[in-house]
Amino acid sequence: MDLILWRHAEAFESSDRGDDLDRALTPKGERQAKKMAAWLGQHLPSSTKVLASPARRCQQTAQALDRKFKTVAALAPDGTVDSLLAAVRWPEAREPVLVVGHQPTLGLTAAYLMAGVMTPWSVRKGAVWWLRSRQRATGGEIVLVTVRGPDNV
Repeated sequence: MDLILWRHAEAFESSDRGDDLDRALTPKGERQAKKMAAWLGQHLPSSTKVLASPARRCQQTAQALDRKFKTVAALAPDGTVDSLLAAVRWPEAREPVLVVGHQPTLGLTAAYLMAGVMTPWSVRKGAVWWLRSRQRATGGEIVLVTVRGPDNV
Protein backbone atom coordinates (compact mmCIF):
# COMPACT_ATOMS: atom_id res chain seq x y z
CA MET A 1 0.00 0.00 0.00
CA ASP A 2 1.15 3.53 -0.75
CA LEU A 3 0.35 6.28 1.75
CA ILE A 4 1.03 9.82 0.61
CA LEU A 5 1.00 12.44 3.38
CA TRP A 6 0.46 15.98 2.05
CA ARG A 7 0.60 18.82 4.53
CA HIS A 8 -1.65 21.73 3.64
CA ALA A 9 0.08 24.67 2.03
CA GLU A 10 0.82 27.96 3.80
CA ALA A 11 -2.24 29.46 5.48
CA PHE A 12 -3.06 32.72 7.18
CA GLU A 13 -2.43 32.76 10.93
CA SER A 14 -5.50 32.42 13.12
CA SER A 15 -6.90 35.44 14.86
CA ASP A 16 -8.06 35.43 18.45
CA ARG A 17 -11.69 35.45 17.39
CA GLY A 18 -11.38 33.29 14.26
CA ASP A 19 -12.15 29.62 13.96
CA ASP A 20 -9.02 27.57 13.19
CA LEU A 21 -10.98 25.44 10.70
CA ASP A 22 -11.78 28.58 8.65
CA ARG A 23 -8.15 29.57 8.01
CA ALA A 24 -7.55 29.99 4.29
CA LEU A 25 -4.44 29.61 2.18
CA THR A 26 -2.30 32.67 1.59
CA PRO A 27 -1.49 33.63 -2.01
CA LYS A 28 1.88 31.88 -1.49
CA GLY A 29 0.01 28.82 -0.18
CA GLU A 30 -2.19 28.77 -3.27
CA ARG A 31 0.94 28.74 -5.45
CA GLN A 32 2.48 25.98 -3.29
CA ALA A 33 -0.65 23.85 -3.59
CA LYS A 34 -0.79 24.28 -7.38
CA LYS A 35 2.89 23.36 -7.81
CA MET A 36 2.63 20.25 -5.65
CA ALA A 37 -0.69 19.28 -7.26
CA ALA A 38 0.93 19.45 -10.70
CA TRP A 39 3.71 17.13 -9.56
CA LEU A 40 1.27 14.75 -7.86
CA GLY A 41 -0.94 14.75 -10.95
CA GLN A 42 1.99 13.36 -12.95
CA HIS A 43 2.92 10.69 -10.38
CA LEU A 44 -0.22 9.49 -8.59
CA PRO A 45 -1.92 6.39 -9.92
CA SER A 46 -5.43 7.11 -11.18
CA SER A 47 -6.79 4.75 -8.52
CA THR A 48 -5.48 6.93 -5.67
CA LYS A 49 -8.08 7.68 -3.02
CA VAL A 50 -7.82 11.28 -1.74
CA LEU A 51 -8.88 12.13 1.84
CA ALA A 52 -8.78 15.62 3.34
CA SER A 53 -9.24 17.30 6.67
CA PRO A 54 -12.37 19.45 6.98
CA ALA A 55 -10.17 22.52 7.60
CA ARG A 56 -10.55 25.11 4.85
CA ARG A 57 -6.78 25.22 4.18
CA CYS A 58 -6.75 21.44 3.57
CA GLN A 59 -9.84 21.62 1.38
CA GLN A 60 -8.18 24.32 -0.73
CA THR A 61 -4.96 22.31 -0.96
CA ALA A 62 -6.86 19.19 -2.05
CA GLN A 63 -8.90 21.17 -4.60
CA ALA A 64 -5.67 22.18 -6.36
CA LEU A 65 -5.26 18.51 -7.34
CA ASP A 66 -8.48 18.67 -9.38
CA ARG A 67 -9.60 15.17 -8.36
CA LYS A 68 -12.51 13.95 -6.30
CA PHE A 69 -11.73 13.80 -2.61
CA LYS A 70 -13.53 12.84 0.57
CA THR A 71 -13.61 15.04 3.66
CA VAL A 72 -12.82 13.00 6.78
CA ALA A 73 -13.43 14.47 10.24
CA ALA A 74 -10.78 12.17 11.75
CA LEU A 75 -8.14 14.15 9.80
CA ALA A 76 -8.98 17.47 11.50
CA PRO A 77 -6.20 19.41 13.26
CA ASP A 78 -6.83 17.55 16.53
CA GLY A 79 -6.69 14.13 14.85
CA THR A 80 -4.45 11.31 15.99
CA VAL A 81 -2.11 8.87 14.30
CA ASP A 82 -4.53 6.05 15.11
CA SER A 83 -7.47 7.90 13.55
CA LEU A 84 -5.45 8.67 10.42
CA LEU A 85 -4.31 5.07 10.03
CA ALA A 86 -7.87 3.82 10.54
CA ALA A 87 -9.23 6.29 7.97
CA VAL A 88 -6.74 5.13 5.32
CA ARG A 89 -7.05 1.43 6.29
CA TRP A 90 -3.26 1.10 6.72
CA PRO A 91 -1.71 -1.18 5.54
CA GLU A 92 -4.60 -3.24 4.12
CA ALA A 93 -6.02 -0.81 1.55
CA ARG A 94 -5.60 -2.04 -1.99
CA GLU A 95 -5.39 1.42 -3.53
CA PRO A 96 -2.92 4.21 -2.78
CA VAL A 97 -4.26 6.83 -0.37
CA LEU A 98 -3.35 10.53 -0.32
CA VAL A 99 -4.07 12.36 2.94
CA VAL A 100 -4.22 16.15 3.01
CA GLY A 101 -3.73 17.03 6.66
CA HIS A 102 -1.89 18.78 9.46
CA GLN A 103 1.12 18.84 11.68
CA PRO A 104 1.89 17.33 14.08
CA THR A 105 -0.24 14.34 13.02
CA LEU A 106 1.46 13.85 9.64
CA GLY A 107 4.96 13.96 11.13
CA LEU A 108 3.97 11.67 13.99
CA THR A 109 2.48 9.21 11.48
CA ALA A 110 5.63 9.18 9.36
CA ALA A 111 7.81 8.66 12.46
CA TYR A 112 5.59 5.90 13.78
CA LEU A 113 5.49 4.00 10.48
CA MET A 114 9.17 4.39 9.64
CA ALA A 115 10.83 4.30 13.07
CA GLY A 116 8.22 2.81 15.37
CA VAL A 117 8.24 5.85 17.66
CA MET A 118 5.86 8.75 18.20
CA THR A 119 8.41 11.47 17.54
CA PRO A 120 7.17 14.75 16.05
CA TRP A 121 9.00 14.77 12.72
CA SER A 122 8.65 18.00 10.79
CA VAL A 123 6.67 18.03 7.55
CA ARG A 124 7.01 21.37 5.77
CA LYS A 125 3.95 23.29 4.61
CA GLY A 126 2.87 22.06 1.20
CA ALA A 127 5.25 19.07 1.31
CA VAL A 128 4.56 15.42 0.48
CA TRP A 129 5.95 12.32 2.17
CA TRP A 130 5.28 9.18 0.11
CA LEU A 131 5.48 5.93 2.08
CA ARG A 132 5.03 2.36 0.88
CA SER A 133 4.24 -0.76 2.88
CA ARG A 134 5.74 -3.91 1.37
CA GLN A 135 5.35 -7.46 2.54
CA ARG A 136 8.43 -9.66 2.35
CA ALA A 137 9.05 -13.27 3.34
CA THR A 138 10.83 -11.90 6.40
CA GLY A 139 7.95 -9.58 7.31
CA GLY A 140 6.70 -6.14 6.42
CA GLU A 141 8.80 -3.10 5.69
CA ILE A 142 8.15 0.57 5.14
CA VAL A 143 9.89 2.29 2.25
CA LEU A 144 10.22 6.05 1.94
CA VAL A 145 9.51 6.56 -1.76
CA THR A 146 10.11 10.32 -1.82
CA VAL A 147 9.87 13.56 0.13
CA ARG A 148 9.03 16.60 -1.94
CA GLY A 149 8.44 20.20 -1.05
CA PRO A 150 6.66 22.71 -3.24
CA ASP A 151 10.02 24.35 -3.98
CA ASN A 152 11.64 21.15 -5.34
CA VAL A 153 9.06 19.71 -7.73
